[in-house]
Amino acid sequence: MKTPAQHLRDALQASPTRDRRRFLAGLGALPLLGAAASAPLPASAAVKTQARIVIAGGGAAGLTAASRLSTLLEGASITIVDARKEHYYQPGFTLVAAGIKPQNYVVSGTGDYVPKGVEWVADKVAEIDPEGRKVVTAGGKSLPYDFLIVATGLELNYGGIQGMDTARIGQNGLGSIYHSPQAASATWQAMSGFADKGGVALFGRPAGEMKCAGAPLKYTFITDDHLRRRNNRSKAELIYMAQSKSLFGVPIVAEKVRMLFQDRGVKVNHEHVLQSIDLDKRVATYKTPTGTAEQGYDFINVVPPMRAPEVVRNSPLPWTEGPFAADGWVEVDRETLRHKRYPNVFAVGDIAGVPKGKTAASVKWQVPVAVAHLMGDISGQAATEVYNGYTSCPLITRLGQAMLIEFDYKDNLIMSFPGVIAPMEELWISWVMKTMALKPTYISMLRGRA
Repeated sequence: MKTPAQHLRDALQASPTRDRRRFLAGLGALPLLGAAASAPLPASAAVKTQARIVIAGGGAAGLTAASRLSTLLEGASITIVDARKEHYYQPGFTLVAAGIKPQNYVVSGTGDYVPKGVEWVADKVAEIDPEGRKVVTAGGKSLPYDFLIVATGLELNYGGIQGMDTARIGQNGLGSIYHSPQAASATWQAMSGFADKGGVALFGRPAGEMKCAGAPLKYTFITDDHLRRRNNRSKAELIYMAQSKSLFGVPIVAEKVRMLFQDRGVKVNHEHVLQSIDLDKRVATYKTPTGTAEQGYDFINVVPPMRAPEVVRNSPLPWTEGPFAADGWVEVDRETLRHKRYPNVFAVGDIAGVPKGKTAASVKWQVPVAVAHLMGDISGQAATEVYNGYTSCPLITRLGQAMLIEFDYKDNLIMSFPGVIAPMEELWISWVMKTMALKPTYISMLRGRA
């Protein structure tokens, strides 16, 4: 079987302009980023057990865990608890907000991915009791467990921005991609209207941990490119409000983005965190080291603070000290995703209190590790798998080009396709991966095939 890099090298032997169909066919065969180094499902027979496994959350991480466990175990009771009927392909929200994909591109059904033999309790998780080893739903159903996988995702805390009203996204220059597919589409309409006229546009991100930290940067680049394509760039001022002294968590990437912003005339104000907004007057107020600063705008992309859902924050599971305590992230060992105080509890995806790792590509690397250690507990054979912090960010820098940024806990750049894709170069290949190849491989991940 060919590796991902071999697929790409074979495809690139043909000229994209002369034989683009062959290129895309080769690219479509790629597994999710980083899969060349992740653990495939073992070919051995399923392990027989009567273990009760509850998965709190039916998003990308929860569904992926359920799919892998249902293949690896025979006789286990596996239950997913999540009230959400719709499944969102969240990596596609930026593409919807860029006018590249329609709103329905990111919407499917949770039930489409629940594996055979796995019970889906379509209710909200209301209580997690690790001492009593049970999960209680909003409807009062008690689900005892032998093992718990917490995969609840995170909470978008729009209430942390005074004056913010999500019902007004798309109106009066207000955009916010993260909220929902509808909001992403409404943000595209607001941004497109701005690109037709020009003015002042504000971008930025919150303090603290967040999912896909590259998305606010992407949208700044995308807006810049739309203005240029409409010959209105000279009529606009783009300002990126960085929450810290850096534009990105990986120093070499931060410097690259700084250079690209400088080249494209994007102004940067460091240590600015959005505190409040006046939606009628179109004025945003930022917290800075020296006080507050107001900035008027014609368009703004609001990225809210993010934290653990209330059910997790109110449980014994979060960190009690350190950088992850304030927002309620689950206290797990960063290499095994096992809870530090409750060894039969694991956390994967956005909710895990580990540095980095809040992307769909991270789920692809986290879940096999957590499942391996859970399987080790059942089989009595200790697992050795380790999660190294792998995170991937296909950073769109203009329509038709992107940089494929992959890195780990130590900020080391990882190259899934050495000799083919250079991580710091703006490439058409990386753009195609983001816009065409990643969704099919994401779906394969949900079904435990990647």
